[in-house]
Amino acid sequence: MINPDALLTLPYGMYVVCSGNKEFGNGFLSNVVFQVTAEPPRLGVSCNKDNFTANIILENKSFSISLLSQNTPADVIRKFGYQSGKVNKQKMQGCSLKYGSCNVPIFLDHVICYFDCKLTQTIEIGTHYIFIGEVVEATLLDNETAAMTYAYYRNVMKGKSPKNAPTYIDKSININLKTKNMSTLKKYECDVCGYVYDPAIGDEDAGIKPGTAFEDLPDDWVCPLCGVGKDNFTLID
Repeated sequence: MINPDALLTLPYGMYVVCSGNKEFGNGFLSNVVFQVTAEPPRLGVSCNKDNFTANIILENKSFSISLLSQNTPADVIRKFGYQSGKVNKQKMQGCSLKYGSCNVPIFLDHVICYFDCKLTQTIEIGTHYIFIGEVVEATLLDNETAAMTYAYYRNVMKGKSPKNAPTYIDKSININLKTKNMSTLKKYECDVCGYVYDPAIGDEDAGIKPGTAFEDLPDDWVCPLCGVGKDNFTLID
């Protein structure tokens, strides 16, 4: 028997992995980055074979890794986690980038540190590649802000910006619990990205107050993480 909750307890970070060149680049969100050797320093990255960036890494023989901080806003997660470069050709537009020794884009927004890597080995494991890269440049940008972990992303952000932790409720908003019992309001989960709409929290960024039932959301409301509509949500029993 495999308990999936046990797998979720494994510690991970949250990274933006990029490849390409100054003419065209792309990146994806990864939570599986690990150090393989110390001398020379080599890092491993897991990447789905269907990922648009996978072929770019194979072609360019290099990639960069940027460790995200807890201050990373939801739109970064949305862009690199749920928008494919196959569709959004301007995915890197508006991002703070630099180009290091390997001439690949290095993502700099809300980043703790970054690594510029030369691809040395590619391992095929089922649906994924493990890209092994030798680090040619490593820079620490912020040694004060905590790094975003996968546990933080799941348990605190709930697919939203850090200020909207699951326990956060704007106390300036008066909710009449006598007329709207929070316990009767149901949670709904996004079928695409796993974001959970919790009526007790609402969606402050979209102007949805705590206490708003899913059924009462405007017809044009979309998932704050991946942007799909209400018809892509399923009731959580």
